[in-house]
Amino acid sequence: MAINEETVKQVAKLAKLEIEEESIHAFTKEIDQIVDMVEQLEELDTEGVEGTYHGLPQKNVWREDKVQKGTDREELFKNVKTRKDGYIEVPAMFDNGGSEA
Repeated sequence: MAINEETVKQVAKLAKLEIEEESIHAFTKEIDQIVDMVEQLEELDTEGVEGTYHGLPQKNVWREDKVQKGTDREELFKNVKTRKDGYIEVPAMFDNGGSEA
Protein backbone atom coordinates (compact mmCIF):
# COMPACT_ATOMS: atom_id res chain seq x y z
CA MET A 1 0.00 0.00 0.00
CA ALA A 2 1.74 3.14 -1.16
CA ILE A 3 1.17 6.34 0.79
CA ASN A 4 0.98 9.55 -1.22
CA GLU A 5 1.04 13.20 -0.25
CA GLU A 6 -2.72 13.59 -0.62
CA THR A 7 -3.26 10.76 1.88
CA VAL A 8 -0.91 12.43 4.36
CA LYS A 9 -2.71 15.75 3.95
CA GLN A 10 -6.11 14.08 4.44
CA VAL A 11 -5.00 12.20 7.57
CA ALA A 12 -3.41 15.36 8.97
CA LYS A 13 -6.67 17.24 8.36
CA LEU A 14 -8.73 14.52 10.06
CA ALA A 15 -6.31 14.48 13.02
CA LYS A 16 -6.38 18.30 13.12
CA LEU A 17 -2.61 18.46 12.65
CA GLU A 18 -0.94 21.37 10.94
CA ILE A 19 1.91 20.17 8.74
CA GLU A 20 3.86 22.73 6.79
CA GLU A 21 3.73 22.24 3.02
CA GLU A 22 7.52 21.82 2.77
CA SER A 23 7.36 18.96 5.31
CA ILE A 24 4.67 16.94 3.50
CA HIS A 25 7.16 15.13 1.25
CA ALA A 26 9.33 14.03 4.21
CA PHE A 27 6.27 12.85 6.20
CA THR A 28 4.98 10.96 3.17
CA LYS A 29 8.29 9.14 2.74
CA GLU A 30 8.55 8.23 6.43
CA ILE A 31 4.95 7.02 6.73
CA ASP A 32 5.32 4.98 3.54
CA GLN A 33 8.41 3.28 5.01
CA ILE A 34 6.52 2.49 8.21
CA VAL A 35 3.60 0.97 6.28
CA ASP A 36 6.05 -1.11 4.20
CA MET A 37 7.68 -2.43 7.38
CA VAL A 38 4.30 -3.39 8.88
CA GLU A 39 3.38 -5.19 5.65
CA GLN A 40 6.66 -7.15 5.85
CA LEU A 41 5.87 -8.14 9.43
CA GLU A 42 2.42 -9.37 8.39
CA GLU A 43 4.11 -11.85 6.03
CA LEU A 44 5.93 -13.62 8.88
CA ASP A 45 4.73 -17.08 9.86
CA THR A 46 3.75 -16.79 13.52
CA GLU A 47 1.95 -20.14 13.75
CA GLY A 48 2.67 -21.65 17.15
CA VAL A 49 4.41 -18.54 18.51
CA GLU A 50 3.07 -17.58 21.91
CA GLY A 51 2.04 -13.95 22.31
CA THR A 52 4.32 -11.59 24.18
CA TYR A 53 2.78 -9.07 26.51
CA HIS A 54 5.95 -7.59 27.95
CA GLY A 55 9.51 -7.37 26.70
CA LEU A 56 10.99 -8.60 29.97
CA PRO A 57 10.02 -11.71 31.92
CA GLN A 58 7.68 -10.74 34.74
CA LYS A 59 6.84 -12.60 37.93
CA ASN A 60 5.15 -11.68 41.16
CA VAL A 61 7.36 -11.65 44.20
CA TRP A 62 5.16 -12.38 47.16
CA ARG A 63 6.30 -11.77 50.69
CA GLU A 64 4.65 -12.66 53.92
CA ASP A 65 2.47 -9.82 55.19
CA LYS A 66 3.90 -9.09 58.62
CA VAL A 67 3.11 -6.20 60.92
CA GLN A 68 6.15 -4.01 61.41
CA LYS A 69 6.73 -1.08 63.72
CA GLY A 70 6.51 2.16 61.77
CA THR A 71 8.44 5.39 62.21
CA ASP A 72 7.76 7.29 65.41
CA ARG A 73 5.21 10.09 64.82
CA GLU A 74 7.28 12.68 66.66
CA GLU A 75 10.29 11.79 64.48
CA LEU A 76 8.15 12.32 61.36
CA PHE A 77 6.90 15.70 62.61
CA LYS A 78 10.26 17.12 63.72
CA ASN A 79 10.71 19.16 60.49
CA VAL A 80 7.04 20.13 60.05
CA LYS A 81 6.44 23.90 60.31
CA THR A 82 2.77 23.75 61.31
CA ARG A 83 0.60 20.91 62.50
CA LYS A 84 -2.97 20.66 63.66
CA ASP A 85 -4.79 17.79 65.38
CA GLY A 86 -1.98 15.33 64.63
CA TYR A 87 -1.77 16.21 60.92
CA ILE A 88 0.54 18.37 58.84
CA GLU A 89 -1.14 21.70 58.14
CA VAL A 90 -0.51 23.11 54.66
CA PRO A 91 -1.78 26.20 52.86
CA ALA A 92 -5.09 25.83 51.04
CA MET A 93 -4.71 24.81 47.40
CA PHE A 94 -8.08 26.13 46.23
CA ASP A 95 -10.16 29.01 47.47
CA ASN A 96 -13.71 27.72 47.75
CA GLY A 97 -15.01 31.02 49.13
CA GLY A 98 -15.49 29.58 52.62
CA SER A 99 -13.63 30.20 55.80
CA GLU A 100 -10.03 29.09 56.13
CA ALA A 101 -9.43 25.72 57.77
